[in-house]
Amino acid sequence: MKNFMFIVCAIGLSTLVLAQDKKPVRVNPIDAKGHVGETAIVCGKVVDNQVAKNGLGGYGRPVSFYLDQPATPNPVFYFIAFGVKAEPGVRQEVVEAYDGKRVCVTGKIETQGGAPFILMADRSQIKVEAKKK
Repeated sequence: MKNFMFIVCAIGLSTLVLAQDKKPVRVNPIDAKGHVGETAIVCGKVVDNQVAKNGLGGYGRPVSFYLDQPATPNPVFYFIAFGVKAEPGVRQEVVEAYDGKRVCVTGKIETQGGAPFILMADRSQIKVEAKKK
């Protein structure tokens, strides 16, 4: 009976251990297309940005930031972020926060027929890397 109880407990605990979320894998922007549907950390330099013409209620206009290669002709990866508030001038704040900087973004990689991207629901998912000396 002791052996049976031990086996039941071991199986129960192993399912809990295996069910834990894995730490997101770190990938380069060029490799993100191979990780669509996964949660990952993508790091690269912001080299281009585009502000959408229309905004989303309560969020303002989304800004797409392209990593390592510009939006045209062949983007490899981008992320979409919003300003803190939907007010005039906030777009510029979000652009200045990341433009030309090396960043790491964490989230689920998605695609809609073009380059892979991560939609930032929360800007805490974006980490600006410190400049190397």
